[in-house]
Amino acid sequence: MKFIVETSARHVHVTEQDLKTLFGEGHELTKKKDLSQPGQYACEERVTVVGPKKELANVSILGPCRKATQVELSATDARSIGISAPVRESGDLAGSGACKLVGPCGEVELSEGVIVAKRHIHLTPEDADKLGVKDKDEVWVRIDTDGRSAILGDVVCRVSSSYATAMHIDTDESNAVGCGRDQLGEIVTVK
Repeated sequence: MKFIVETSARHVHVTEQDLKTLFGEGHELTKKKDLSQPGQYACEERVTVVGPKKELANVSILGPCRKATQVELSATDARSIGISAPVRESGDLAGSGACKLVGPCGEVELSEGVIVAKRHIHLTPEDADKLGVKDKDEVWVRIDTDGRSAILGDVVCRVSSSYATAMHIDTDESNAVGCGRDQLGEIVTVK
């Protein structure tokens, strides 16, 4: 069974409190477009991510608000602005990278929260059954492209009835294998 492979560009998830600090009291996220995962969306709001060396301007916020503010960068992005960001699953923020977020109304200092997202596949329970995997399994995925095909290891399976089946890789990984818009992948090995 093949599934879509999507490129997840740099983005930020914010708490309601940090949204208020960055954009002002009473501000609500403005949906720009829906994303492939149900209930998730890209927002009109953008922030600047400031590291020790330089900054990344116009970084998109994804909604809805979360319990913890999290910045997801590629390893190249993180290095370029001087942040040591570990490869982690979303939400695993303890001891992760630090940065400052700057919005039009204020700034937020994060002592942790910057990660390079571990490659993963969102799966419905039905598709997980078809593929013979369960939540938190790690797999190897083959991505066939013109001249840059690759097999990516250490891909975490995330299974939930609230997901739509899709694999997410960051821009570094996407560029390395030459992913296009309608790129497909398939599991070749379960660890």
